Amino acid sequence: MTTARITVDPGFVVGPVRRRTFGSFVEHLGRSVYTGIHEPAHPSADDGGSRTDVLELVRELGVSTVRYPGGNFVSSYRWEDGVGPREQRPVRLDLAWHSAEPNTFGLDEFMRWCVKAGVEPMMAINLGTRGITEALDILEYCNVAGGTAVSEQRRRNGAERPYGVKMWCLGNELDGPWQVGHKTAHEYGRLAAEVGRAMRMVDPDLELVACGSSNTGMPTFGEWERVVLTETYDVVDLISAHAYYWEEDGDLGSFLASAVDMDEFIAGVTATADAVGAAKKTDKKIHVSFDEWNVWYQTRAESKVPEGADWPVAPVLLEDRYNVADAVVVGNLLISLLRHTDRVHSASLAQLVNVIAPIMTEPGGPSWRQTTFHPFALTARHAKGDVLRVSVSSETYDTARFGAVPVIDAVATHDEETSEITVFAVNRSVGDATRVAVDLRAFGDGSVIEALELSNPDLTWHATAEDSTSVLPKPLADVKVESGRLTAVLPPVSWAMIRISTA
Repeated sequence: MTTARITVDPGFVVGPVRRRTFGSFVEHLGRSVYTGIHEPAHPSADDGGSRTDVLELVRELGVSTVRYPGGNFVSSYRWEDGVGPREQRPVRLDLAWHSAEPNTFGLDEFMRWCVKAGVEPMMAINLGTRGITEALDILEYCNVAGGTAVSEQRRRNGAERPYGVKMWCLGNELDGPWQVGHKTAHEYGRLAAEVGRAMRMVDPDLELVACGSSNTGMPTFGEWERVVLTETYDVVDLISAHAYYWEEDGDLGSFLASAVDMDEFIAGVTATADAVGAAKKTDKKIHVSFDEWNVWYQTRAESKVPEGADWPVAPVLLEDRYNVADAVVVGNLLISLLRHTDRVHSASLAQLVNVIAPIMTEPGGPSWRQTTFHPFALTARHAKGDVLRVSVSSETYDTARFGAVPVIDAVATHDEETSEITVFAVNRSVGDATRVAVDLRAFGDGSVIEALELSNPDLTWHATAEDSTSVLPKPLADVKVESGRLTAVLPPVSWAMIRISTA
């Protein structure tokens, strides 16, 4: 058994733990909304049609923000269709996912759901088929107290007080030719700048997110960010990053190292943003909103959209069943997001319910937690205070995609108020347990509060409605702290969380 050495020191602060790192995403896609968060006929439904069993799981998951209503869906969405009396709302074709959108759940229902779930809304606006006027209308509807045509419409629809939405995404993935209203970087950058300036005339304190590349494989990646930020730098606060990771051709080793790709993606986007800032001779920094990230098996049958004359309402789409290896990767991607907390100021796990999601439901039936639920919920609950940059000395293994990669990856957080350190770590080794020796002497002595790990000899195990509890985070055995040195053994392909008190 090899030993990896991790050094944790309170002097190596990256930045604060940001609650918005633990955001998620609800899109009008598949069963995310209908029979996901909203199912009026469900036995658990409240008087607004929200599934209360799902609301309980969302709160347990620890989600901080929810991005809505898309995603690809937003690029042809007319938000006005989803407000007012339900019986008067039109059914529309959703071109993004070849579905029919009944609009029985819309902006007002979403805002009420956010209050119940205890999350901050993060709104995306349509810059695929629309522009300044429509953006100002939805902003007025959401944020103006009253006395104007659109704000009074909201009040007539039952929301006396404004919603006060602070975060706004200026479109979605408009670099992609699959997107309704696909644009060049210059076309999009000009439009986003114009829309952003107009929105700031209503509220100068909005937080605006420009569209970055839809993935690093796009031929325009890098150049897209440069051109878009050249147009929008003075107007926006963040630029989006989107990335999905999945196992290909049985290459488990590369899949387990997906966080290496996320690290490089963040570094590339921030370097480009800083280069634009330097060219503009400004001290302002543009940060990253990693508002779509997850594991997604895009070649599976459930990821194929309907075709032809078939325009179903809420079809089964993108309903991946996540296994143990997927959960370890999700936990590792959260480690990456945390260690970049100085530049990643917001992130959204895509998505929340049913669609590539940690929470699954059956129409009229139960809801349950997928394997990926657990590392997200535990990280969201226990990452507090400051993120610390840790030193990791580990054996490496060879991957087809990334070359030599450390077997152990880790990050730590330190909460001065509670004198608590939390170490999050993964063992990427497919076959071997690895001993970790964590040097905590900079904090003095310490004691273990809690140590959990998620692993299973069967990496393909996934939760179902009938069995969602056979594989859960369990106590990590034989964790010891002596004279400021912690030792533990991480099983192969595992995610772990160790909480230490230094009080």
